Amino acid sequence: MFRAQLSNDAMGVTKLTFTGGCYCGDVRYQCEGPPLMRGLCYCRTCQMISGGAGNLFMAVDAQGFQFTKGTSRSFNKKDRPGSPTRHFCEVCAVQLTARSERGPGAILIKVGTLDDPSLFEGPQLVTWTSEMQKFHLLPSGVPAHPEFPGQKPNPVRVPGIN
Repeated sequence: MFRAQLSNDAMGVTKLTFTGGCYCGDVRYQCEGPPLMRGLCYCRTCQMISGGAGNLFMAVDAQGFQFTKGTSRSFNKKDRPGSPTRHFCEVCAVQLTARSERGPGAILIKVGTLDDPSLFEGPQLVTWTSEMQKFHLLPSGVPAHPEFPGQKPNPVRVPGIN
C-alpha cells in the first residue's frame, strides 16, 4: 500500500499515480492521472450497496486505470437505462468500481477502496437528492442535484421509497 505518488514522464509532465484494492487484498488497482470528478450519490441503488448511506466516488479516466492483482467480478442489474456495471472482489465482496455506457471513458472508484482516501478531499457535487432519506446529510456549500446533472429524469419510481 502506498499513498499517491507524483512523477515526471519523459516529457517532464507531472503524473499522479494512486492505488487501491479490496478488503481482503485479492484485487488491487492502480490509476494514473488526476480525478475527473468527486461525488456523493444518494440514489436508492447506492443506498443499498453502501448499507444505507450515500456512495462516495471519484471518477477517473478509464485509460489510466488498470487492475493490477486478481480478477474482479462484475454485475449489472439492468433495471434502468444506462445502469452501471459494478466490479467487486468475489472473496470479500467489496465493490471497487463502476462503469456506465453513459460515460464509457470514465471509471467510478469507490472512495473507501483507495489506499489513501484523503485524496478524495470531499465531494464536488451531490447527485440523486430526490431519493435521499431524511437521515442523509448534504455537505455545506456543495452543489446538490435531484438526479445526475444532464441526465434525463428516470421514469422508474418505486411507491413509498422515492
